[in-house]
Amino acid sequence: MHHMERVVIGVDPHKLSVTIEVVDRHENLLGSGRFTTDKAGYAAMRKYVSQWPDREWAVEGGLGVGRPLAQRLLEAGERVVDIPAKLAARARLLDTGHGRKTDAHDAHSVAVAAVRAKNLRVLAPDGQLEALRMLVDHRDQLSSRRVQTVNRLHRLLAELTPGKAKKDLTALQARAILASVRPRDVAGKTRRQLAAEELADLVATEKKVKALTIEIRAIVKERGSHLMDLPGVGPIVAARILADVGDVTRFADRNRFASWTGTAPLDASSGEQTRHRLSRAGNRRMNRVLHIAATTQIRLDTEGRAYYRRKLAAGKSRMEAMRCLKRRISDAVYRQLVTDAQAATTAAEPDAAAETGSAGPGGHCGASLESSAVDLPPHIDTSDQPLPGPAQSTLQRPLRRRKSTLKQPLPATG
Repeated sequence: MHHMERVVIGVDPHKLSVTIEVVDRHENLLGSGRFTTDKAGYAAMRKYVSQWPDREWAVEGGLGVGRPLAQRLLEAGERVVDIPAKLAARARLLDTGHGRKTDAHDAHSVAVAAVRAKNLRVLAPDGQLEALRMLVDHRDQLSSRRVQTVNRLHRLLAELTPGKAKKDLTALQARAILASVRPRDVAGKTRRQLAAEELADLVATEKKVKALTIEIRAIVKERGSHLMDLPGVGPIVAARILADVGDVTRFADRNRFASWTGTAPLDASSGEQTRHRLSRAGNRRMNRVLHIAATTQIRLDTEGRAYYRRKLAAGKSRMEAMRCLKRRISDAVYRQLVTDAQAATTAAEPDAAAETGSAGPGGHCGASLESSAVDLPPHIDTSDQPLPGPAQSTLQRPLRRRKSTLKQPLPATG
């Protein structure tokens, strides 16, 4: 029997199995099942859902734990949308009245969230971006391994040369120290042997990290990204941004982007008291790479350092000034992503965009892409979207002070 109506297949993915539930646009249950993730289970699942030709897959964590299944479905030509785990949890709580988790409940909540939610992220097959994501993840793992190796090597060398341990240890320094000691006791010889093995692992790891960095830089440039033109943004930071952001058009404006990166403060006002506090929400990996970019700008002679010092002179603490700078960098990164997306769209379809006049990436057609000065923390929440009232006043502020703003140096990163 073939059903012509569009259906939604909610998927609760796991490493060894997936649970699905098929519903229509009125949330009526049409089917369900549990399948293994091996070749036979995947084929059985595809055969089961073939009775609904017009279907849409809603995968919970399509960029996380559900990524392997989502990629397989995309390669097969299926339409797949990403359901954030938080959105599925809200749907489960509102639908059942409790937060109990089972695979069946999770699949149902994912399907319901896909039916009710708007502007969900539609996943698209992008082999190069997926390869970039894997390379960046692998480099991060190698970097963590390098730190652990250096710590073990540092401990062994400190025992071999008491009182001469270096604070910052490099492979060349470790090799020189190791060559200068010739212990004669059994324990000392064992320490030196272990230190030599750790040094060999360190050299091999650094060689792999260097090769990965070169490969990642080449892919970033090949994708036409100009993120590395921003001060403090190197190939690894740029690659992580590209891999985690994906399609920048899913963010309506810079405020939504800042909310996602965790650089927008939480509104903690009460009554007549207006205040904001640090946000721990958002994508913490993105927040980390923005912190790296901010730290690099402060160390170098950049507009970011001048902006940071102005905030310190205005009475802000070091952490508060750092948060302001991170928000400024978030705006600059969003602006560059939008510019790159517009350039790619123009290169691919030079005539279609001019004829239709539709809204481009990042907002309505004709909207300004310049971020306002962040003299005060922007009054936006870190939920899925900024608070409606204060967020609008933040965008309008530069229009009232345009003359005075133009006389000042350019903001941190552009």
